[in-house]
Amino acid sequence: MSVKIRLQRHGKKGKPFYWVVAADARSKRDGKFLEKIGTYNPNTNPATIDLNLDKAVQWLHNGAQPTDTARAILSYKGALLKHHLDGGVRKGALTQEQADAKLAAWLDEKAGKVDAKKAGLSKAEADAKAKALKAEKEANEKRIAAQAEAAKVEEVAEEAAAEATEEVVEAATEETPAVEENNEETEA
Repeated sequence: MSVKIRLQRHGKKGKPFYWVVAADARSKRDGKFLEKIGTYNPNTNPATIDLNLDKAVQWLHNGAQPTDTARAILSYKGALLKHHLDGGVRKGALTQEQADAKLAAWLDEKAGKVDAKKAGLSKAEADAKAKALKAEKEANEKRIAAQAEAAKVEEVAEEAAAEATEEVVEAATEETPAVEENNEETEA
C-alpha cells in the first residue's frame, strides 16, 4: 500500500479549508485517510498552516510521498528539512544536537520572515486607510468650498435680481404718471 501526504478539502464553496492527511493513494480525495497531520487555511494572508511536525516527519520516514502542494507546505513548515537532518544523524554526519540547532535556527529565521510580512501587510493597510481618509477630507473640503461658492453666486444673483427689480419698479413708477397724464389729456 503506497501512502500519500495530501490535502483533503473542507469548507464551503469559495472558502476552502484543507486538512493535511496521510492517506492511501487509492482512496478518494476527501475519502478515508490514515491520520490527520495538520490544517491549511489559504483564506488568510499569510496563509495559516498548523502542522504536527513530528507526525509529518514520521510519515516521511515511513516512505509516504507528499503531493506537490503538500510538499510545499511541509517545506514551508520545516518538515522536509527535519527529515533531511534526521537522515544525516542516522548516517553519522552530524549529531542530534547539531540537527536540532540547525532546525531551530531555520525556524526562527522563517518566523522572522513571516512576522515581517505580517508587519508589512498591516503597515500597507494602515497607509491605505490614511490615504483614503486624506482623499475623503480633500473631497469634503472641495465640496464645502463649492457649496460656499455656489451660495455666494446665488446671493450675488439674488442681489442683482433685487436691484434689477427695484430699478424696474422705479422706472415703472416714473413712467406711470406720464401715462396717466396722457390719459387725462385725452379724456378732457
